[in-house]
Amino acid sequence: MPKYLVMVMSNPRDGQEDEFNDWYEHTHLDEVLATTNFSSAQRFVLDEAKGAPSAHKYLALYETEADSVEAVVADLEARRDERQQSTSINRRDAALWVFSPTGDRHVVEGGQRK
Repeated sequence: MPKYLVMVMSNPRDGQEDEFNDWYEHTHLDEVLATTNFSSAQRFVLDEAKGAPSAHKYLALYETEADSVEAVVADLEARRDERQQSTSINRRDAALWVFSPTGDRHVVEGGQRK
């Protein structure tokens, strides 16, 4: 079954960053994992940008396997109403992208590049 990375780029609403971070980290990620076939979830914050500026400060990265990209999106949407939504996320500029691999995964094992 193909593997996919799902990237969600987002920002909090003005003055709601603490609420946004608390909801995302302590509620949303676990609810997404509980209501989808996604296998992992992790958030990141932008520390530095070079080149084109980013419109988003936060990234949520999910891993999943599915038969198709359409199945990934359908899985995420199917049980959305079971997840708590927060008004602290700026939905107007949030973005979701689904990526599939185009080559082999390169890893470092035991200090040796393989």
